[in-house]
Amino acid sequence: MTKLTKMKKMNTEMMSSGHFSPFFVSCSCADGVSVFDSPEYTVLPGFCDVHVHFREPGFSYKETIASGSLAAARGGYSAVCTMPNLNPVPDSAENISRQLEIIERDAHVAVYPYGSITRMQAGIELSDMEAMAQSAIAFSDDGRGVQSEEMMLEAMRRAKALGKMIVAHCEDNSLLRGGYIHDGEYAAAHSHKGICSESEWGPIARDIELAERTGCAYHVCHISTKESVDIIRRAKARGVDITCETAPHYLVLDDSDLKEEGRFKMNPPLRSREDREALIEGIKDGTIDMIATDHAPHSAEEKSRGLAGSAFGIVGIETAFQTLYTHLVKKGVITLQRLIELMAINPRERFGIPFGNDFSIWKLDEEFTVDPNEFVSMGRATPFEGERLCGVNYLTVVDGKVVYEKKN
Repeated sequence: MTKLTKMKKMNTEMMSSGHFSPFFVSCSCADGVSVFDSPEYTVLPGFCDVHVHFREPGFSYKETIASGSLAAARGGYSAVCTMPNLNPVPDSAENISRQLEIIERDAHVAVYPYGSITRMQAGIELSDMEAMAQSAIAFSDDGRGVQSEEMMLEAMRRAKALGKMIVAHCEDNSLLRGGYIHDGEYAAAHSHKGICSESEWGPIARDIELAERTGCAYHVCHISTKESVDIIRRAKARGVDITCETAPHYLVLDDSDLKEEGRFKMNPPLRSREDREALIEGIKDGTIDMIATDHAPHSAEEKSRGLAGSAFGIVGIETAFQTLYTHLVKKGVITLQRLIELMAINPRERFGIPFGNDFSIWKLDEEFTVDPNEFVSMGRATPFEGERLCGVNYLTVVDGKVVYEKKN
């Protein structure tokens, strides 16, 4: 029996075998009853993304809880965790409650907010972690690294006492030096300022030592370097309570794919081919526990200033599964079962997110061209624009309720 048997009220034979065979499904939808009983259809568990930016409250011109969660449903996701770089920052019970009110009113899928590690994400004073413990899925300052070792140590001690996880954006500001893409061959050839790999793996190594000292559960966001993979692999071998994620673009692209467009700018940046290959080995051997999108929408104007001037961040929640299915599963790099573990099972197990009556129905062999104008998300910047991918989602069900249905 595989871990997939933990999914509730799903097809028992499919889950226990690890094979995602099509079967008869009848769902009540807004326009009547949709029936899927063709061998073309495949039912998959609802995906879980522990790293998204839905921008509300504070930046609803980029994305809203409503638009972001509907985009998630279109991508086959039934649960997401929203990062705290908002206005107001969820650094107190009062501030996180504002986000929870919007979620209750507008969300199409299950949305679990993070509380910030520090007040205003400024890295000077810890947030009111105790007051947020019942509302926050975990604590993160994503978008900013916690620069002070003493601050991170105290955050871990408090999170440990609360039974909560620290989820870290690992970035050493002293090593950035104005960089905005990977400090590699493309940056050198095109006179761009580079971001060195140590700015990521250095803080990871520091935090692992602190996690060992405190016993705090620790999760690393969006790893992108070969050194990060190796450091985390060795920490796991020592028994450190650590997990990590990477994102689809780091597994499929590297800095040789860069173009002089804002849709190729994200943080951390696309790294070298060697880094990408190390990440693939990491998802194959279990060092990397899950794949998250780091869905980070911005306005068209904010992404129109090229590599140097554009805001960091791309969208990806509507194309993540299709990108990975096309480039990893169909090419024999990993199995479909492993991809489901990375996108649906492991995130829920680590973050304590319930397994519900959540699933999506796909035509896995149906091809489409990535067209940002068709996105539900308000964000349009994707490095996969114009690419042919396999996999079209026809229906997403969350807690037994249809939340997305493809229109013909």
